Amino acid sequence: MPDGAQPAPGGWNRFVLEVDDLDAHAVALRAAGVRLRSDIVSGPGGRQLLIEDPSGNPVELFTPRGK
Repeated sequence: MPDGAQPAPGGWNRFVLEVDDLDAHAVALRAAGVRLRSDIVSGPGGRQLLIEDPSGNPVELFTPRGK
């Protein structure tokens, strides 16, 4: 990860939620105090943001390319 975090047991498997407005979700989650594991990352398939649920499990928010 950008902050130098390394894989740890139970901390890298995640599920993905597809969202239409990733930027709006990022703003709302930050305002709510949700821990973001990364900034929004863009790639050939779309854009993603990794957050943590209250138990520390990663959740990926994803917007496919072209949406």
